Amino acid sequence: MDLVHRIENWGDTHHPKLLDVVRVALGIFLFFKGLAFMDNTADLKGIIESQDSIVFPASALMILVYYVTFAHMVGGIMIALGILTRFTCILQIPIVVGAVFMNDVLISPINTELWLSIIALALLLVFMILGSGPLSLDRYLSSQSMED
Repeated sequence: MDLVHRIENWGDTHHPKLLDVVRVALGIFLFFKGLAFMDNTADLKGIIESQDSIVFPASALMILVYYVTFAHMVGGIMIALGILTRFTCILQIPIVVGAVFMNDVLISPINTELWLSIIALALLLVFMILGSGPLSLDRYLSSQSMED
C-alpha cells in the first residue's frame, strides 16, 4: 500500500496545469464517444446479432454495449470535471484496451480510430498515475474541507 501512496503523492506534486486542459479534452472525447455508442445502438445490435459467438451470447454482448455507453458518458464527465479521476480511469482502461484490440490493425495502417484509441489509452494511463490535478473538483472540494 505504501507504493500506491507514493505514486499518488508523486502524481499530486508533479502535475502541470496544462495537463488539466488535456484531462478535460479527454473527458469530453470519452463523453462524445459514449453518445456515439448510444446513437448507434441499433447498428451495434445488428452487428452483435449477426455474430456467431460461442463464447458470449448476444444478450451478454448487448449488456456490454450498454455498459460501455454508460461508462464512457459518466466517466467522461467525471474525468472532465476531475472527480475520482484515478478510479474513473481504471474503469475506462479495459474498455479502451478492448477498442484498441478490436480494430483491424493489419487491414489499414492509417486507421484513425485505432490511433484515437491508443492516444486515449495512453492519456488514461497518465491520468491514472497523475490524478486530477490542480484545476479539478477533487482539489476544490479537498481545499474546502480543509478550510472548515
